[in-house]
Amino acid sequence: MLRGLYDWTMRMAAHERAPWALFIVAFVESSFFPIPPHAMLVPMVLANRAKAWTYAAITTVGSVLGGIAGYGIGYFLYETVGRRVLEIYGYADKFATFATQYNDYGAWIVFFAGVTPFPYKVITIASGVTQLSFMVFMLASIVARGLVFFTMGALLYWFGPPIRAFIERRLGLVATVFTVLLFAGFAAIKLFV
Repeated sequence: MLRGLYDWTMRMAAHERAPWALFIVAFVESSFFPIPPHAMLVPMVLANRAKAWTYAAITTVGSVLGGIAGYGIGYFLYETVGRRVLEIYGYADKFATFATQYNDYGAWIVFFAGVTPFPYKVITIASGVTQLSFMVFMLASIVARGLVFFTMGALLYWFGPPIRAFIERRLGLVATVFTVLLFAGFAAIKLFV
């Protein structure tokens, strides 16, 4: 089944509308969607290494714009939705302390979430809720997301065939490592938020 999904993704990565799909996945992942854009970026670059920089740029722009949407969700919907949820779970008082500390280290938190498997959408929404400076949020997001996607694009561009061969030979291992990192990101949320 995993091989079939991989082969399907590789075929879709070569489709003429794949860049639009990549943009949409990057956008929605930064605000609410659970699947990271890496799942599309990697096979797209492997399918057409000459477009590595274009695909990295598309992913970065989509992710940052999606981050703005996440920021907006936190900023505009906190009073109507977010506060009630915190009160139900007994976190309203703790959140006030968290919000103060969040803004003290906001740029670093956004950067950290942008370059690690920690779910970036949590930080985009938290940045809006805590009203982190929008400029700080934007700069940290652009640097972090650009660093991740352009580094991935560069590595895949320079080492494409060996990396593709490695992935194809060890598809199960790669999927397992990816899944572990995904769950580690969610576990980190539980610990720190």
